Amino acid sequence: MELIRRPRRLRSGEILRKMVRETRMSKTSLIYPTFVVEGENRKEEIPSMAGQYRYSIDQLLYKAEEMLEAGIDKFMLFGIPDHKDACGSEAYAEHGIIQEAMRALKARLPELYLIGDVCMCEYTSHGHCGILHGHDVDNDQTLQYIAKIARSQVEAGADMVAPSDMMDGRIAAIRAELDKAGYVNTPIMSYAVKYASSFYGPFRDAADSAPSFGDRKTYQMDWHNRREGLKEALSDVEEGADLLMVKPAMAYGDIISDVKAATNVPLGAYSVSGEYCMVKTCGKLGYVDETAIMCEIATAAYRAGADIYLTYFAKELAKAMDEGRIG
Repeated sequence: MELIRRPRRLRSGEILRKMVRETRMSKTSLIYPTFVVEGENRKEEIPSMAGQYRYSIDQLLYKAEEMLEAGIDKFMLFGIPDHKDACGSEAYAEHGIIQEAMRALKARLPELYLIGDVCMCEYTSHGHCGILHGHDVDNDQTLQYIAKIARSQVEAGADMVAPSDMMDGRIAAIRAELDKAGYVNTPIMSYAVKYASSFYGPFRDAADSAPSFGDRKTYQMDWHNRREGLKEALSDVEEGADLLMVKPAMAYGDIISDVKAATNVPLGAYSVSGEYCMVKTCGKLGYVDETAIMCEIATAAYRAGADIYLTYFAKELAKAMDEGRIG
């Protein structure tokens, strides 16, 4: 039989394979999540996330310079305050850890694009993402606090805010608060489809944000559900979200694809701490090629439809792109 169709023709050499590649990535789409602590001269490695650190502001400035040299200019900031209380007051304090970090970064490196994670779990004494009423998070009471946090971050220099609390109506509340304050051009990237995932374990170690009782399943999504993700995404777009996010990324490619097909706003995927930890651990033990696996997982998120990728591997992925191993 004479073969006419030979798909292997387009795989015959590296130059050709790259020319016809369907999924392309850029360093400009990478966001680096970073943890900030109070004090001075602190750079503390996170035990469950080898190679990731909590930085005091003075050390964060050095890290930001290092990332800029690698081509990474977008940071998502998470704050870990010394003082926590029932209403997470340090999250919206004028001189809170995140607010001060943003001012310092903007003063030293104005070319950075800063995204504030808007949530309360790192700041509350109970570790939940909102105001408690008994043992339940009060959705509507929490909204005013979430909006206040977003405004305080923007006033301190945030270029974008990203609410991760999963309260109903939070996007509308933030949009109204920012617009009232004159920040009509500040975009909101919603953690629209955020599952109650076991992949977050190392993050809770990093951010000291584990709940003191119960779990977050009454507000984060059940990972059995697919259609619910679309409901959340579409609702946030209607409320004014400018960008959306699916979290986690690696095990949720179907959700990324669904949201991409159903919406017309840019879509991010957050490769979370558990994904990072698994790759680092298996790589250290010699079970996998760490760089190759890192590249494959990232490509899968973009292939599924992500336009933006939040990852602790941002610097390593940028290097892989420079070397032609990905993108």
